[in-house]
Amino acid sequence: MDLLPLPPLAAGGLSVYSSRFERDDWHPRACFSTSASELKMTALIILLVLAVLVVFFVVGLYNKLVGLRNRYTNAFAQIDVQLKRRYDLIPNLVETVKGYMKHERETLEAVIAARNAAASVGQRVAANPGDAGAMRELAASDAALTGSLGKLFALSEAYPDLKASRNMESLQEELASTENKVAFARQGYNDAVMRYNTARESFPSSILAGMFGFAPAAAWMIEDPTHREAQRVSF
Repeated sequence: MDLLPLPPLAAGGLSVYSSRFERDDWHPRACFSTSASELKMTALIILLVLAVLVVFFVVGLYNKLVGLRNRYTNAFAQIDVQLKRRYDLIPNLVETVKGYMKHERETLEAVIAARNAAASVGQRVAANPGDAGAMRELAASDAALTGSLGKLFALSEAYPDLKASRNMESLQEELASTENKVAFARQGYNDAVMRYNTARESFPSSILAGMFGFAPAAAWMIEDPTHREAQRVSF
């Protein structure tokens, strides 16, 4: 039996399909190359997004440490205000007392010397609050001043006219109020230092603190238990 020839249209259609498979844009390698490029672009975008997130995270930690450092610095500034007021009251106290205690010159001079030393240390600490060495100096100078005032107050008990002086009564109230404010401000400073140190020592802030020089801050510690309360002034 003789085979019938294909219709011209069918033959033409077959030739069209054959030519399509021979074209480059339909080659499997070309499709694979396009997919690989898209994957690379997607991976690059993901890496960029992650890098931006890391930068924002680091900036957030840095700003947090800066904020906490500024808080304890400001807290010490409140202490400094009250200490300066205390230092200003002591010369007035001595001037009033020496009119009655003429034979206690050595005690009065000790009070003035302790006051001047404490004021000098206070200025150095105010320039670098939180420094461990400076805070130890402040604690020591404050203890010396408190001790000299305590001796003065004890001696004043032997002078009835001094105890009855209205000027002394006014100074007593001002000094007692200032001592209470110093104690309150000291507690606020120590709380701020504790929050800063806790944040600084926590991971991953500890890594950032080491990189950017966030040094630990020292609290104002009072070693003598008798000085933990505000100085009581009584005549």
